[in-house]
Amino acid sequence: MTKKWLAYLGLFLPVMGVCKEKPKEQPNIIFFLVDDMGWQDTSVPFWKEKTEFNERYNTPGMERLASEGMMFTQAYACAVCSPTRVSLMSGMNAARHRVTNWTLRRNASVDGKSKVLSYPKWNVNGLQPTDSIENSAYATMLPQVLKDNGYFTIHCGKAHFGAMNTPGEDPLTCGFDVNIAGHAAGGLGSYLGEQNFGNKEKGGHTQPWGVPGLEKYHGDSIFITEAMTIEAMKALDKARATDKPFYLYMAHYAVHIPLMADRRFYQKYIDMGLPQSEAKYASMVEAMDKSLMDLQKYLDDNDLDDNTIILFMSDNGGFSLRPRAGEQHTHNSPLNSGKGSAYEGGIREPMIVKWPGKVRPKSKCNDYLMIEDFYPSILEMAGVKKYKTVQPIDGESFVPMLTEKGTTAKGRSLYWHFPNNWGPTGPGIGATSTVRNGDWKLVYWYKDQHFDLFNIKEDIGEQNNLAKENPKMVKKLAKQLGNYLRSVDAQRPTYKESGKVAPWPDEV
Repeated sequence: MTKKWLAYLGLFLPVMGVCKEKPKEQPNIIFFLVDDMGWQDTSVPFWKEKTEFNERYNTPGMERLASEGMMFTQAYACAVCSPTRVSLMSGMNAARHRVTNWTLRRNASVDGKSKVLSYPKWNVNGLQPTDSIENSAYATMLPQVLKDNGYFTIHCGKAHFGAMNTPGEDPLTCGFDVNIAGHAAGGLGSYLGEQNFGNKEKGGHTQPWGVPGLEKYHGDSIFITEAMTIEAMKALDKARATDKPFYLYMAHYAVHIPLMADRRFYQKYIDMGLPQSEAKYASMVEAMDKSLMDLQKYLDDNDLDDNTIILFMSDNGGFSLRPRAGEQHTHNSPLNSGKGSAYEGGIREPMIVKWPGKVRPKSKCNDYLMIEDFYPSILEMAGVKKYKTVQPIDGESFVPMLTEKGTTAKGRSLYWHFPNNWGPTGPGIGATSTVRNGDWKLVYWYKDQHFDLFNIKEDIGEQNNLAKENPKMVKKLAKQLGNYLRSVDAQRPTYKESGKVAPWPDEV
């Protein structure tokens, strides 16, 4: 071939597309997780009608997110925090990973006492990035997979993955490039900078309830929700400098107790006539929402909005015990009960997903899903197709629901397993295993081997136990539940009097 023809060929090669196709740009991802936020703790109605709670709270950030994305009306998590967070990070159901109650100190169970039941030796040390820690679940964690596939990973806020003095207590061992304020504890001593966020000494860290890593704000009048948001945006600046896509896990300590007033919002709720405790709670909700708005503004200001996915979720049902004012177990109405309960008030969460160019704005999905579904879903949204994990993945991607091309809910059952004692008492609170299939939900109580059967579509408040009226459905769901629990080698309590292990639900 002559030099002349080579020159001509060089001119036309780019036009002909001989060059390699440019890889698609990976989306940025923000997972905004709230602690103890109930289904009704928002001005966005997730039910068929607005309620008095929707009128009480002011969450314009959530309103914007819902207008730009998809609301999920039947999104579920576990009844308490650690099981949810471990399922999120591992993709496993709680019955399989066995972190079935909340964690804190190494090898120390937090189970309350019972005259009837002895509770199993569950994985009290939480989730770990290594298989060398006793009484723990070992997994390839979600942020590690994202990091291995090119993401800059940021943890901000509550971690609560692994117990104190284990590798899993530090988010930096769990696949995060940056850790802001995360450690073993699932709560905090104070939301106030004046109180050093629960640390006894200014500039120090007091375990277990003092929040680490925010020492620069000690003695300041700032609320921790705002301090965390400021630090998260600084970390996003750092991520942008790397030219990598980012994954921000924005895991707020709010709105977990203690109830404390954010001065920016508190007075207006007092002026509305709310009791002090409820005004404090509402101010914490609005502060959380302000954080969401600040992150939305950050994306707008830095031209990141069109390529950033935002997922909004809570880790369990809303807290409905003292020091909340009013009748206990009613703060999530029309749902029954609250945090710690197998009933809807303890497990149904507010969920919104914005995915520009993929999710239709102002859309709504009524199909159900479970917290472990976020693991495969986020990886699919990130374009991560080939990955290996040391653990089996129980979750199923909800991307078909997001794109309105299908559903993973049809023909699928959801499972909850809590063979433990959370401590408080109330409707649906106790050692239970639960299955939901279609509109039907069965709760099995280990203490006395009785069943609750509800049709959730017709009875969202779970006021009408149909177990005696519909024994065939009880038998069907008990069989499903028993088979599933056996398949994942789930743990069961034992009876103190006889020393025998409680029967599987389909053995009753």
